[in-house]
Amino acid sequence: MSTTTPQTSIIQEELDTYARVAQAFASDSENASKIESLARVCAQSVRNGGKILAIGNGGSCADAVHFCEELTGRYRDDRDPIPAIACADAGHITCVGNDYGFEHIFSRWVDGLGNTGDVLVALSTSGNSANITRAVDVASRKGMHIATLLGKGGGKLLAKGDTQWVVPGETSDRIQELHMLILHALVGAIERNLSNT
Repeated sequence: MSTTTPQTSIIQEELDTYARVAQAFASDSENASKIESLARVCAQSVRNGGKILAIGNGGSCADAVHFCEELTGRYRDDRDPIPAIACADAGHITCVGNDYGFEHIFSRWVDGLGNTGDVLVALSTSGNSANITRAVDVASRKGMHIATLLGKGGGKLLAKGDTQWVVPGETSDRIQELHMLILHALVGAIERNLSNT
């Protein structure tokens, strides 16, 4: 007797969709070289006294926090902490959202904390979030290296910044899963670059 139920079929479809988009991403060899290139930029920024900033909304905010804690804490092996900050402070977000508007929460944070030579990692599944685009503009003005992780064609952020991924996937969850794959690979590559100094 078959154990397949309508619910099981939906779950299998989810797994199959993930496998397809992950395979499409992995089969593009440019992705590995871009991760390595960005890791070298991040490592050089850290060597020069700089830091890595990360921003995103909703699930992408959680991914930005996850990315930064892997850098300041540990990933797979013990090593010195790597300076990284995600914009997830409730006081800052609610203050700026209340006083200036939600579209300014990241730009004011980048303006206050970012310096020339720092790296901004901006996560947006649509590429159209006004608060992300404003922050990218501020980071560009300040002379920061900007990496954008996008989906759905890239939106308004397409071709903005220095390093960019527009990953496959039609839904935010699939896109975020690939963004986290990039971020995990990036952490490991940053560690290796810094250990070679």
